[in-house]
Amino acid sequence: MGCKSLSEKGLVLIISGPSGVGKTTVSRRLAERPDVFLSVSMTTRPPRPTEIEGQSYHFVTVEDFEQRIEQGKMLEYARGYGGHYYGTPAEPVYEALRAGRVAVLDIEIEGTLQVKRRMPEAVAVYLTAPDAREQRERLVGRAQDSEEAMAERLSKADAEIRQARQCGAYDHFVVNRRVEKTVEELVRIIESARGRAKVERKRRPMRGR
Repeated sequence: MGCKSLSEKGLVLIISGPSGVGKTTVSRRLAERPDVFLSVSMTTRPPRPTEIEGQSYHFVTVEDFEQRIEQGKMLEYARGYGGHYYGTPAEPVYEALRAGRVAVLDIEIEGTLQVKRRMPEAVAVYLTAPDAREQRERLVGRAQDSEEAMAERLSKADAEIRQARQCGAYDHFVVNRRVEKTVEELVRIIESARGRAKVERKRRPMRGR
């Protein structure tokens, strides 16, 4: 079954943003809704002490990941910080679409471009922090990265935001001031996209007459 027919039942919602903007928190809060499926990314980097297999990531070897690429089992993938692979397993997303759910992908710009090429109707949202100071405070508050890694992420944030605006893949840019308000905005975006898709499906039979 092709991607186009799958997406007629469900909706792919991509959420991206620079490190520290809070996209993971927003995605998980949105996934508390029964009609939302949060895709769990796959990576070849080793798990951190607090991370749980199947919840934080699917942790696999480089050989396993590259085999999945060759078999077409990755919806998107890239090499991120430290040279490790990150990507989205395709089948769980297809299953969510077949069930008529919203499949949320918390992915980066490169992955978004790949998904949009395969699924042009996917809705892509880019989150930004209110300002640079707030973004840094959020990143420091995560306490997940070394000083060196955190400095690298912060230095790339401005360039990533410019790239997101220039690449043409993102349908919406949302400032993440408060998680609750951001989730409400995303729900409105979902409802609007579903409404447009419903109208489009009603029009299609008429085109063949």
